[in-house]
Amino acid sequence: MTLYPLIKGLLHTKIGWVILLVGGVAYFSGFDPMSLLGRSTSTVGMNSEAEDQLAEFIETVLADTEAVWKVVLPKYGIRYTEPTLVLYRGSTRSGCGYASAQAGPFYCPTDQKVYVDLGFFVELKRRHGVSGDFAQAYVLAHEVGHHVQNLQGTLKKVHRAQQRAQGRAQANALQVAVELQADCYSGVWAHHAQERFDILEPGDVEEALAAASAIGDDTLQKQAQGYVVPDAFTHGSSRQRVAAFTIGLKSGNLHACALGSP
Repeated sequence: MTLYPLIKGLLHTKIGWVILLVGGVAYFSGFDPMSLLGRSTSTVGMNSEAEDQLAEFIETVLADTEAVWKVVLPKYGIRYTEPTLVLYRGSTRSGCGYASAQAGPFYCPTDQKVYVDLGFFVELKRRHGVSGDFAQAYVLAHEVGHHVQNLQGTLKKVHRAQQRAQGRAQANALQVAVELQADCYSGVWAHHAQERFDILEPGDVEEALAAASAIGDDTLQKQAQGYVVPDAFTHGSSRQRVAAFTIGLKSGNLHACALGSP
């Protein structure tokens, strides 16, 4: 990993200046902050310079989510432990089984790893016109939100409820609730990251909302088949995803992100 592309990229954003400042203080205190990246991240099948720079940016966002959740989550009686980030291109194997690029970013509670195919961000821009560093940050924060749910025990409870569900539609509705809560948690992260680090720049929130809207189930179904089947939703509509992120962003409170809202 070369540091120059990372440092150059960080200089252009407010969040980057915060990360460089924190990293510099840590370094001169005798701690190598890059060691965190070595322990918490692995890459599979990537080799282009553009992908390397995107990977380094995603790693810095992961570090920011860790800084926030380590402070916020204990206030709710839960100790935060870091997930591992796996960046790959094409396909990979996870504790939850084989994954291809079509799966998109996902969290596996079995091995407590966040899996991100960097090609997803290329498709997000090419197919949906959504770009920007905070749109990417929102996607990662959503998956880290699933890790928070795992630490809370929420994922196990919902999985048991899905096993008792009366049909696929009911099981899907439970999954939608989980996904919307993760969207809300990503907003909670953004709220506290802004309070602590002043990370948000003009247009950042709009980037996140555009990403949330672009990957809503109704939007994706319309694009794929021309009509919408609500019973087949697994992540929530564009309106629901935007609303969930907004609730978390405005409140900064996990209790505002109850399953089933908005």
